[in-house]
Amino acid sequence: MPCGGQGRCGRCAVIVEEGTVHRRSTQRLSPDDVKAGYALACQTTVEEDVVVRIPPQEKIERRLKESKRAAKVVLPFPYDLHDQPLRKYAITLEPPSLQDQTDDWSRLQRELARHHDLQGLQASLPVLRKLGPVLREGEWTVTLVINLDPLGFEKPEESPKGPPVLIDILPGEQLESLWAVAIDIGTTSNHVWLVDLISGEVMAQKADYNGQIARGEDVISRIIYASKGNGLEDLQELVMGTLNRLLEQAAQERGISTDQIYKAVVAGNSTMIHLFAGIPPEPIRLMPFITVVNQLPPFPARQIGLGVNSEATVDCLPGIASYVGADITAGVLSSDMCGAGRLSLFIDIGTNGEIVLGDCTWLISCACSAGPAFEGAGVVHGMRATAGAIEEVWLNQENYEITYRVIGDEKPRGICGSGLISLLAEMFTAGVMDKSGNIHLNLPTERVRKGEHGPEYVVAWAKETATGEDIVITKVDVDNLMRAKAAIYAGFSILARSVGLTLADVDQVLIGGAFGQYINVSNAVRIGLLPDKPFDNFNFLGNTSIRGAYMALLSRDMRQRVTEVGQMMTYL
Repeated sequence: MPCGGQGRCGRCAVIVEEGTVHRRSTQRLSPDDVKAGYALACQTTVEEDVVVRIPPQEKIERRLKESKRAAKVVLPFPYDLHDQPLRKYAITLEPPSLQDQTDDWSRLQRELARHHDLQGLQASLPVLRKLGPVLREGEWTVTLVINLDPLGFEKPEESPKGPPVLIDILPGEQLESLWAVAIDIGTTSNHVWLVDLISGEVMAQKADYNGQIARGEDVISRIIYASKGNGLEDLQELVMGTLNRLLEQAAQERGISTDQIYKAVVAGNSTMIHLFAGIPPEPIRLMPFITVVNQLPPFPARQIGLGVNSEATVDCLPGIASYVGADITAGVLSSDMCGAGRLSLFIDIGTNGEIVLGDCTWLISCACSAGPAFEGAGVVHGMRATAGAIEEVWLNQENYEITYRVIGDEKPRGICGSGLISLLAEMFTAGVMDKSGNIHLNLPTERVRKGEHGPEYVVAWAKETATGEDIVITKVDVDNLMRAKAAIYAGFSILARSVGLTLADVDQVLIGGAFGQYINVSNAVRIGLLPDKPFDNFNFLGNTSIRGAYMALLSRDMRQRVTEVGQMMTYL
């Protein structure tokens, strides 16, 4: 629910067909709605057996690009296994005898020091419990999975900052693969890339909506929910459930066990990282708006229940502040903003619009509360970019008729973010509304009318839709969208002004976030969502958060660069 179960958004309305319920609040329902049986699910308790019908527009199949439909990921730079700290070593030990009664652990440490110059190997108790049985099962030939840099911050030219840690021990020689994952925890969706560190290639990609959406569609709603009762534990379980399901799917696709995944690098906004780790996020929304921690130390997966090897290292990338998190430091890394040598504006358009300006001799950032309007929330017929969503429109400037394109070539169910941007631009250009967002009711077309929520434009008639209802955009919708785009535009305008620059000084505009892939530049510029720059100045990068996590997974140098980005960035 967009409002986190507070009864403010009305998106959880259901129809009670049989039985008695108690409505604690009906603030988003009219008397006629209540008479027709409508109730807000989050504000209603059941008093006996009931029959509830979910309105058709809520039965939206959720689909994300994944696995076979996902584009192949190209290695971002020449890869060398030795540039990252996870290793496999196959060694053969001399069996013990009456003449050599050295214990198994000391015997293993001795051979590692002799053949691989590894000193001071450490292991947890669960790994030590496996040692004896596995050594004998493998007839004294074993494969060791070792993290050479357990603290996660080693510069390539420096010695490790911590002793090497034994993560797993396997019988025999098993050197053909070495599995790890890059993870992006978004407010809306979660992404997992399964990587074979022998080659550095992404072998499977999986994505799904963050299970926390059921408790709130924006970070503030989730922070509020986390502060009540068992809310924090519930939110952690929900996101872990989503991630573990994706990890299982990726592992099955490659025919491996999730127990063979030995490292995870995680990016996400500050609230998502707090909830992932089970850290109370409440200070993020309260004055003076600080995080509990911007840089978590690496920790074993067993501490949070992530569905990989229990001893696998989980490395969360560093964030900057309460509303500029690790997804942005990862985004700056993967966008090559620091290698361009030009003044760049990096924008991640999502529920919370994050913006970075600079050339990597300096970086300044801010966040603007755009809200989830461009993801469909707060708009009467808004929806996410799934099957049945109108994603682009064209208006005839003479008769105000409309043509639209629908995801999946199905009957439309609503309008997604890219469709809303397209619709606003076309309505303004065709003269259906003015620059203040006022819809002109005096136009000679049936599509413009006065509806329940004021002036509205009919995008699709009921006979054309999958819901059997007219799909409209109202004046209230337009106002919500204008506030969202104004927040983003104000964000990068104020950033530039704060360092004595104007948007004319910006050489390139880098658009991150999955949403950015589908934006029509000319439409976004027309409505004032993006700065008015030549088309060639824009670069749409897709999900820069997970790509940055992937780069940090492949290279200690890249991992160090993420830390340096965080240290040099000023938060406005």
